Amino acid sequence: MPEQARDDGGGLMAAPVSHARTLGRRGLLLGAAAAVGAGCARPPAAEPSDLATTGSAASTPAATPSTAPTPAPSPSASPSPTAGPATASRTLPSRAEIVSRYAGRAASEWGWEVDGVVNRLGDQNSPAPDADGVALTLDACGGGTAGSGYDEALIETLRRHEVAATLYLNARWIAANPALAAELAADPLFVLASHGTRHVPLSVAGRSAYGIAGTADVGEVYDEVTAGFDWFVENTGALPATMRPGTAHCDEVAAAIAIDLGAPIAGLSVNLDDGATLGPAGVAQRLARARAGDIVLGHFNRPAGGTAEGVAQALPRLLDAGTRFVGLGTRGPKAP
Repeated sequence: MPEQARDDGGGLMAAPVSHARTLGRRGLLLGAAAAVGAGCARPPAAEPSDLATTGSAASTPAATPSTAPTPAPSPSASPSPTAGPATASRTLPSRAEIVSRYAGRAASEWGWEVDGVVNRLGDQNSPAPDADGVALTLDACGGGTAGSGYDEALIETLRRHEVAATLYLNARWIAANPALAAELAADPLFVLASHGTRHVPLSVAGRSAYGIAGTADVGEVYDEVTAGFDWFVENTGALPATMRPGTAHCDEVAAAIAIDLGAPIAGLSVNLDDGATLGPAGVAQRLARARAGDIVLGHFNRPAGGTAEGVAQALPRLLDAGTRFVGLGTRGPKAP
């Protein structure tokens, strides 16, 4: 998700879905099967007051990536001719296959409202079974001391109220917090998914968002989407069901690539905390406006922000009103 121009932390066919776990009346984790198809309708626009300004596409140098748990192949390296990584759930196309499939395809859309991005639970590529719940999604962006923090108060509030959430972990955050990452992976309340490796926008032409240069080509898109997958397989038992790029920005070609890799890009319809810069009252007001089908995007890597307090203020009323919180995807076979 955008972090106000900072980088210091800051076709899938519908398939039958089954309930994975019910947590009292408060939380619901939802599993999803995925099959590769084609095409996607443009997601409905999010409420303008909930979204930060998109920012210019002027190119700027990318921040030097921190060490990731599973380093990505060098973009200049010769693509491997072998098949991509496999699990019991799906086999991925290889880097060479994706590069061949998308080479020369130009992108015309940019932002978080592009074809193929899941911005609401009812969108075509959503791994949730219906639009009756609210998906609370929280990013851990990594990078620097502030960016690799942990909002324990926020996570404990979710646990106390038994509220399911999807946590998007960047490889830099995992590298800085290996024990915490493993703890979250073991908690059946949470679905874990990838927030990329370098925390950059996904572009096939090097476009920028918030002053952060995106991936330069199809091969780099593949690398950013898949490079951390081994950690998720090892710690959750499955490949991530969705992916969120740094800044939440992508083009429609990158979105199609993510779909082919079985991890459609999760966008947003409610911007919860403006990159963890919004105060508690603003966070509470935005969460209180969440309705069935919304995907709410916030952060749990900045404990000094107002996210935890704002969520704590808004959650009880939402839960008393019958709001159901759902996860995006399945926890995999390691879930109890």
